[in-house]
Amino acid sequence: MSPTTTPTTETPSTSAYAAVEAGTPRFARLRGSLQQLLAAASLIVIVVFFSFASSHFFTANNLISILTAATVTGILALGTTFVIITGGIDLSIGTGMVLCGVMAGVFLTYWGWPLWAGVIATILFGALIGLVNGVNISIFGIPPFIATLGMMLIAAGLSLVISGTKPIYFNDTPEFQQIMNLSIIPGVRFPLGVAIFIVMIVVAALLLSKTIVGRYAFSIGSNEAATELSGVNVTRWKIIIYTMAGLFVGLAGVLSASRLSSAQPTGGMGLELEAIAAVVIGGTSLQGGKGSIVGTVIGALIMAVLTNGLRIISVPQEWQSVAVGIVILIAVYLDMLRRRRA
Repeated sequence: MSPTTTPTTETPSTSAYAAVEAGTPRFARLRGSLQQLLAAASLIVIVVFFSFASSHFFTANNLISILTAATVTGILALGTTFVIITGGIDLSIGTGMVLCGVMAGVFLTYWGWPLWAGVIATILFGALIGLVNGVNISIFGIPPFIATLGMMLIAAGLSLVISGTKPIYFNDTPEFQQIMNLSIIPGVRFPLGVAIFIVMIVVAALLLSKTIVGRYAFSIGSNEAATELSGVNVTRWKIIIYTMAGLFVGLAGVLSASRLSSAQPTGGMGLELEAIAAVVIGGTSLQGGKGSIVGTVIGALIMAVLTNGLRIISVPQEWQSVAVGIVILIAVYLDMLRRRRA
């Protein structure tokens, strides 16, 4: 009789971790750090350029304005980072944010809910949008581009229907307006919204680097088939990641409506491209499997500095849009070059 051999077993978590390690070898991680440094250097160069171009740029008030402008796009980009790392895309975050702002107006102005209840309900409504996206993609097999494009149009239409095509003002809830605009440092204009953005950066960084959510996001993006074969329920985790990204959309909707003191049902178009551009500029690959929160924050700051600087030096709005579009194209092209070299 031949001796029997006992097959070795590997737990799902161990296999998934191995898939991540195989997809991100040391040289790849070093290359990612180099890309972050290049993005940071680009940010410094842009800041220096606009500082020489206008004496009004590098001032305390304008720097706070840049951080404030980066808050909403940055929070959208934080959630989108997780989605893109899995190899997906979310085109609904811009109009989804607007729909969440409209729902905040419904909860607080129309229905008269307490502030805390309205804010929580708005954030959870964003999670519902993400959940629908995740189900459409993971269970029904709709490609992420098509699924989220459809949700983008649905959210834009629902915003107009629910609001009656008119802005919803928060005149009866002045506390809501302070969520974004309240200065939290005496004698210094440092909005609460910027502090919330900083907190969310820390939360997102911890989720991506220290939790199973981040580990499985990298694993799915690196090799989805291998991850599924290792025992990970890819369908469930993709739904979780899209739902989590929806929480960021809901929070961005709260901050955007608070900043404007109203829910504007006609906005949001184009924000998804700015958020995606911020993610890609920061070194996250559109093919998935690679990315970082630090890079995304740098990308969001680059977009905010570029828009603010062009406005400071009196570049017309239409040319500002052209410049942002060029930056988006360059970011995607650089991502293609990175993939070819890899």
